[in-house]
Amino acid sequence: MAVLDQIREQVESHPIVLFMKGTPQFPMCGFSSRTVQALKAAGATGLHSVNVLEEPEIRANLPRYSNWPTFPQLFINGELIGGCDITLELYESGELARMITEMQKA
Repeated sequence: MAVLDQIREQVESHPIVLFMKGTPQFPMCGFSSRTVQALKAAGATGLHSVNVLEEPEIRANLPRYSNWPTFPQLFINGELIGGCDITLELYESGELARMITEMQKA
């Protein structure tokens, strides 16, 4: 499977996907760690994560797929939400919790 198809399949088959450095249990950078903390605090369950440090092909091609240059990258319902800063802004405004609640109802 081509790497862009592999990325698309992961984004489309999981309601919440976080492409990050490390894992939710063991984040390997501060941005990934803060993004996971915001998702958990907002009530996210069933988070699917992809460790881009262990997937060099995904790490190299995800920015081309999403048109977003940095990691982590958060997708909800197949849509790119953004990176750490945007996720934290959405969390602080309460919007992230609303998005997650709506997604989990569907």
